[in-house]
Amino acid sequence: MNVIVAPDSFKGSLTALEAADAIVQGVRDVLPDAEIVSIPLADGGEGTVEALVRATEGKIAKAKVTGPMGEPVEAQFGLLGDDVTGVVEMAQAAGLFLVPPDKRNPLQATTYGVGQLMLAALDAGCTQLIVGLGGSATNDGGAGMAQALGVRLLGPEGREVGRGGAALKDLERIDISGLDPRIPRTTIYAASDVINPLCGPNGASAVYGPQKGASEEMVATLDKALWHYGGIISEQLQLEVRDLPGAGAAGGLGAGLVALAGAKIRSGPSLVLELLRFEEYLEAADLVLTGEGKIDRQIEFGKAISGVALLAEKHGVPVIALTGWLTEEDHKLAERGVAAVLPIAPGPIAEQEAMERAGELLQAGAERAMRLIVLGRQLGDGRWLTR
Repeated sequence: MNVIVAPDSFKGSLTALEAADAIVQGVRDVLPDAEIVSIPLADGGEGTVEALVRATEGKIAKAKVTGPMGEPVEAQFGLLGDDVTGVVEMAQAAGLFLVPPDKRNPLQATTYGVGQLMLAALDAGCTQLIVGLGGSATNDGGAGMAQALGVRLLGPEGREVGRGGAALKDLERIDISGLDPRIPRTTIYAASDVINPLCGPNGASAVYGPQKGASEEMVATLDKALWHYGGIISEQLQLEVRDLPGAGAAGGLGAGLVALAGAKIRSGPSLVLELLRFEEYLEAADLVLTGEGKIDRQIEFGKAISGVALLAEKHGVPVIALTGWLTEEDHKLAERGVAAVLPIAPGPIAEQEAMERAGELLQAGAERAMRLIVLGRQLGDGRWLTR
């Protein structure tokens, strides 16, 4: 039997690689001779560098950059095996995990370090960049990123505006004459798993600002600043980004990448699956085992599991999804080609215990799934029907 094991991370418990290893062991416990291809997934956010570097036999590089609140941080980025593609997770330089809860302030947080990471990848010889959008502490529309790349954002009396989302209210002119000349020659993809616009009730500030520490008043300030920023971009660069799907990803970094670095926004899961050559593996597969920590309404918006299921359905390969948290949204996966969604918990269990035992539970869940597969095959062969 040929099995593809392709989970996303179980956030807070297991990386995608750890989840894949647990599922592989569960399959081996039942079918020790199975042909297994392990393909840990990512959606453009956390784990994207690790997944793509591993799959392409690339390498991890590091750079010291400016963190979201101005502090120095050591961030990593990926150099893929093709020797021309660099992968940057914006969260490495501007992630929420870098800022203690009591110090989070999206009015001031900056993506400057993201631009520095992009430059580090260019210095390493990359001519194509993938910037993963997710897990940000910022709400500056990618302004800091652009400043690191050489763009000048000018306010009253021609002075450079400060860093952070609130400072964009003072923006009067965008000067791109100092943009690093390598940027226009570089193919840049902004990989996002969300389609939020830059502004408005579904925009970066309103939807994601509160989790970054924004009060209701701060959300209003940030949204107004981003609206102004988008207007300046439209007026001076002849690009309309305020309503662009995905422009609001990572606090508006999607908009900044498009307008000031010439990037194209791509579905993170789709782009990652393409780079992992996932469809090639499906040609010989009998079954796909995927999964993630929680299956909820986000499956409707291009999450990794949905991408896996759509490609597998195209090739006629059944998919089973394993999850730590099963919600009422799981039935929607059936519409996307998932044959079954199975919770890994054996019964009622405290969330903290479930997270601590995630690897063990996932392995056991994969084992149960495979025993059902074996049972189904035996019934199909008529082995038990004659008894």
